[in-house]
Order: sequence, then structure tokens, then C-alpha cells
Amino acid sequence: MTRVTPLLLAVVSAATVATVQTTPTPLIIGHRGASGHRPEHTLEGYRLAAEMGADFIEPDLVSTKDGVLIARHENEIGGTTDVADKFASRKTTKTVDGQAITGWFSEDFTLAELRTLRAKERLAFRSHDYDGKFSVPTFDEVIQLAQQLGRGLGRPIGVYPETKHPTYFRGIGLPLEDTLLRSLDRFGWNRRDAPVFIQSFEAGNLRALRSQTKVRLIRLVSVPADVTDAALKDIAGYADGIGPEKRLVIPVDADGTVHPPTDLVPRAHALGLLVHIWTIRIDREFLPAGYHGRAETEFEQFRDAGVDGLFTDFPDVAARVYGNRLPSRYTNATAR
Repeated sequence: MTRVTPLLLAVVSAATVATVQTTPTPLIIGHRGASGHRPEHTLEGYRLAAEMGADFIEPDLVSTKDGVLIARHENEIGGTTDVADKFASRKTTKTVDGQAITGWFSEDFTLAELRTLRAKERLAFRSHDYDGKFSVPTFDEVIQLAQQLGRGLGRPIGVYPETKHPTYFRGIGLPLEDTLLRSLDRFGWNRRDAPVFIQSFEAGNLRALRSQTKVRLIRLVSVPADVTDAALKDIAGYADGIGPEKRLVIPVDADGTVHPPTDLVPRAHALGLLVHIWTIRIDREFLPAGYHGRAETEFEQFRDAGVDGLFTDFPDVAARVYGNRLPSRYTNATAR
């Protein structure tokens, strides 16, 4: 048995501290804010996400009738607001990206009309205590909040907008791209070193943006065909990273069995692409059985798989797991 002397203990402790301080951990991206705790896409939810430890807040962007970008997960807003109570007669059916959808649509309302709405929780099994309390924010308001939070918290709080259905919106005369970039310009964030990522499922949308901005671009991917070697090489020609559905990195069977990581992260990194996975949720309705009720394990597994960032509805849990975070993680985790 080796005797542990005070000197040896001090050396080991110092080495441990040095390792902890230099081990990279993923960026924490507040998915639609702190959407496990507050209704999604509200200023209150974004604020809470940053206060809980998120590095970035994520507004999904759709357009109003008068061309203002607002934060909603979809242009169908019936599931996340009280629009049905206030504008019942405006219900309609539209075809969006080839899918027939019935409801109320952001592009049919002016900003002034949308200002009268209040957000509500989308998922039945989450708390509805805050339904009806918060308004629908504009993208400008989200940027302004992020900058205010950054000053108040003493660390950068970035924005990570997603352009929702950009081809559809362009087709109805409400293109998203120019409006998005004008907002970034207004706040001095349309530059390479700004704490901003723009994400999209549409390659054409990102290719167009690449010629207009130096802001980092992320291609969202959801199926294996999106991440073949040839596909990744193509993405590397116009984007700075990929946003894969998390099971492309760590597969899980239908019965909840969790498998070791795939080779996607090292293949993407070899091409200089960042990897930001989506979405980690700790609700029992989402947590795979293979984690045996311990949500922290999933955060640990993705960190150990080498991802550069992750979207989560619960940034508080991510921050607790990554308690050894570097003082300035934005610089370390956004450039390869």
C-alpha cells in the first residue's frame, strides 16, 4: 500500500485542478430558452436560461404579416399562444413545405396584433403555471436582452437563431435572411467574432447567407444520409458546423438501450466542422430507459463524445454537470 503524503496529495490536487481547468466542455445552448421551466420563446425563458448557465439562447424565427421577425418554433402559433381565444375566426389551413397544416399563422398577423397574445406551455406534462403571463418577443428584443444579460452576468451571452421555413417565407414575399442580417447589423453583431450562430435545415438558405455574412453558420441534419462523408464535405463548403439530431452521435434503440458514440464527431472535426447536437431533455417522457433515470449521464456522455455544443431545455442541469467549465468558453468551443 502506498502511503499518501501531504506533498503527494498537493501534487495530485494541483494536477487535477489543472486538468479540470483545461478540459473543454460543450457550449450550453438554451433550447428555445429554458423551455423545461418556462413557456418557450419568451424573454423570461431566455433570461432564465442565461442565469442558469446557458452560453447561447435560441430563438426560432418566423415572420409577421408586416415583415418583423418574431420568436416562435413554427409559423403555426396555435400551440404556443392564446391566439385561438383572441382571433378564433382567423383559423385556416395552409401548405407549408409540402405539409397541410391547420391553425393560426404568424404571417397572417401584424406585429401589433401579435403583441396582444400571450405565450403558453406547449407540452401537456410540463408546468402550465406561467401560461398567459408572457408576450411574444421580436428578434430585436432577443438580441437586446442577450447583450444586456452579457453585461450583467459578466460573460458573453450569444444568440443562435434558426430560420424556420425560409423557402416558404420567401415564396410568400416575406424573406427571412435580409431582415435577420439587418437586425444583427443594428446591434453590431453581423461579424465573424460575434457570439452568433445561424442555423437552418435548408442548405440553399445557408448558401445564400454565406455570401452575405461572416457570422458562423450551422447546417441542421437529422438522418444518416445527411452525414455521409460526401455530405459532410459539401456542408464544409458553406457552413461552419453541423447540428445533428443527437441519435446520429449516440444511437438509442426503441427499447431505450444506449449505444457507444458513432464516428460522426471525429469525421466532422476532421473537416473543421463544429458539432452542436439537439436536443437533451430530462423529462421522463424523453429520457431513454438506458440512462436509468439519471439525466446527468446523457450530458456526460455527449461531453465525452467530444461534441462542441448541445441544445437543452434544461440549461441548469447542463451547467451543474459541466461545473468545471472554462472561464471563457465561447472562444474555445466555436473555432476549430
